[in-house]
Amino acid sequence: MASELMATQLISNEQEMRAFGARLLSVCDHGGVITLSGELGTGKTTLVRGALQSQGIVSGVRSPTYTLVEYYPLDRFAVAHFDLYRLGDAEELEYLGYRDYLNPETLCLIEWPQRAEGYLNAVDLAIELDYDDAGRRLKLVAGSDWGAGLIARLNRVESG
Repeated sequence: MASELMATQLISNEQEMRAFGARLLSVCDHGGVITLSGELGTGKTTLVRGALQSQGIVSGVRSPTYTLVEYYPLDRFAVAHFDLYRLGDAEELEYLGYRDYLNPETLCLIEWPQRAEGYLNAVDLAIELDYDDAGRRLKLVAGSDWGAGLIARLNRVESG
């Protein structure tokens, strides 16, 4: 079952976190939902920044803490970067037009998904970022067949 597929990744520094974000985006062939959870400072925004910078978006990539969502059109699909840290109620996602982003042409990267508990269903890949003595430890858990495919493709990229 896809939700049981899991992988871990050790990240030593900011450069490696950006590189991981770039690899993650490189294995995405269409839109979907990827959540990023972890304490403040674990590298969620750095991961997204690395993904977007790998596509030539080098300025203005910041955490959308106050706007809650930033939208980046790319060649293959668009990226909607959500930061739900300041979300007061999960229903606020409805006012943001969250459902409009759920399509094959938009990859949703969602920081602080726990703030929308019960509202975010159909998560393809959940990434948990934790502090580790050597840097950061990422735990990737597939929530769909597509998410499981992402983990498999990432593993091939890592070993190849």
